Amino acid sequence: MKRLNFLMLLSAAAVVPACKPSAPGGSAAAGGSGRLVVGFSQIGADNPWRTAETESIKSEAAKRGIELKFSDAQGQQEAQISAMRSFIAQGVSAIILAPKVETGWDAILKEARDAKIPVVLVDRGVAVSDDSLFTTLIASDFVAEGGMAGAWLAKKTGGKAGIIQLEGTTGSAPANDRRKGFEAAMAAHPEMKILASQTGDFKRSDGKNVMEALLKAHGAAITAVYAHNDDMAIGAIQALEAAGRAPGKDVTVVSIDGMGFAFEAIRDGKLNCTVECNPLLGPMAFDAIAKALKGETLPKNLVQEDRLFDETNAAAELPNRKY
Repeated sequence: MKRLNFLMLLSAAAVVPACKPSAPGGSAAAGGSGRLVVGFSQIGADNPWRTAETESIKSEAAKRGIELKFSDAQGQQEAQISAMRSFIAQGVSAIILAPKVETGWDAILKEARDAKIPVVLVDRGVAVSDDSLFTTLIASDFVAEGGMAGAWLAKKTGGKAGIIQLEGTTGSAPANDRRKGFEAAMAAHPEMKILASQTGDFKRSDGKNVMEALLKAHGAAITAVYAHNDDMAIGAIQALEAAGRAPGKDVTVVSIDGMGFAFEAIRDGKLNCTVECNPLLGPMAFDAIAKALKGETLPKNLVQEDRLFDETNAAAELPNRKY
């Protein structure tokens, strides 16, 4: 009987390893379960757009049975770099990075490349000395977004306006590119004057505070506001109303992101236009990771197409907004 029990134990021991799934890209070491393990370094959760992006990536990971190691950097690039270094030490199979600013990533991206860990950038690009340091960038065309907003504003105002530009986070790719695209569109209209450009850091409260100060400085000369995101536009609208101005009527307001609350503001006649910037990047990010782990070469830029919404089409789209 003892010999029979011993043989049964040997048989069971032989079966267990064969049933354990192998982990792609060495993820078993990171997770200890054989599941694919991916690290995700997010900038923060300071606005609904970024929260929607985080939820898209988390839900897509869960849908695919992927273990996601998530880090909220609370707006600090140093915290993102620290999180990435931790992901590398844990031996994750891939990293998703939403970089706060464009510069300062070369060293940590080189560490990831040396560890043979693909890095997929989402929604913002980086300025590096060697683009082999990252696998691909999944994002909207921010220059095109700024250009769309500028062209729409020029047409709406008949090519004549005194404009306040509320910029996003200084040094970030969307702020740099949305300014570039908008100002290029303005160059074709000499009577479209940018009275002031100032950062609101993509935050509603900062957009309101900056707009309050600029209203005092420029007063009635302000006939239009271009905000790099919807949150700052809402802040500007609040400041305009407090100053006795009529946003959407005597001050034309255009922004970028296409959030649900922006569509509501268009419905209410306070925001005139928003250019979409879709945050639901989870499916594209994990598709890219799957291809990278198979050894496939991806384009350096995977561009998500965006649309423009104003009073002519926003009402029909509002029920379809998922963010």
